[in-house]
Amino acid sequence: MDMRRLVGMNFARLRKEKGFTQERFAETSGFTQQYVSDLERGRRNPTVVTLFHLASALGVTPVDLVADADEAEPD
Repeated sequence: MDMRRLVGMNFARLRKEKGFTQERFAETSGFTQQYVSDLERGRRNPTVVTLFHLASALGVTPVDLVADADEAEPD
């Protein structure tokens, strides 16, 4: 799977699990709502630093944003 799409899918899932709307996440994190939307649609290629800031705002690790869902699930 394309890494941008994987990060976007993981980010969207984690954001929703934490109870954030895109708008609320943007307000609390400093990212724009447009950036969040583009990220979730796989249209952004976040840097390592950006992944760190996104993960910190969600209260997760950067690895959670790049982990393949199939690998993250225990057998």
